[in-house]
Amino acid sequence: MTVTRESGFADIPALFRRMTGDEKHEWAAASTLDVLWVLYDRVLDVSPDRVDDPDRDRFLLSKGHGPMAYYAVLAAKGYLEPSTLDTWTAWDSPLGQHPDRVLVKGVEISSGSLGHGLPIAVGTALGLRLQGRAARTFVLVGDAELDEGSNHEAIALAGRLGLDRLVTVVVDNESGTHGWPGGVAKRFEVEGWQASTVDGRDHDALHEAFTQQHEGPLAVVAKIRKGDW
Repeated sequence: MTVTRESGFADIPALFRRMTGDEKHEWAAASTLDVLWVLYDRVLDVSPDRVDDPDRDRFLLSKGHGPMAYYAVLAAKGYLEPSTLDTWTAWDSPLGQHPDRVLVKGVEISSGSLGHGLPIAVGTALGLRLQGRAARTFVLVGDAELDEGSNHEAIALAGRLGLDRLVTVVVDNESGTHGWPGGVAKRFEVEGWQASTVDGRDHDALHEAFTQQHEGPLAVVAKIRKGDW
């Protein structure tokens, strides 16, 4: 299978590598690079001049312990000055090892404690529906994060409420301790979600999965091989 990437993506790894000194979570960030780029470049209805627009799409990074790729994409899309990346984790930098919605333009939630993003996304999608807005809510989680009980409850509730403007992206690098019988996608399908599994580095495959027609909530499992980016 041929993995496709846009030419514009070529600058993202260089921006990513401007941030140094966080070896512990570098891979957690690198595993999300392609997913984040496709979302911000081809899918999300957002822009730096519309961060307070009530009709903007929402993107929530639940996997907040690896925000370096997120910061790189935000810089590429004009939310941050690229030079800010050089201040990564400095005492006076807005770019911490967990993203802060108060300090970083475009960040919807402060995250890092696993298991929070998906429940918040369910509430966000429900609130937007009650307001009659067409805005979509996307949330990125890690596969091991699905072990959190709060996520089990959120997955079940979203399916039963038929939140058709909610998309959960699971970056699956097989880091979960026990995994899930039948695979991660099955975890969502049994609760009434539509789900698909794609190569997490293939931009065309990711775009097709993110924009597929669906009834009820959608889960996209982005498979990643550790160390391959």
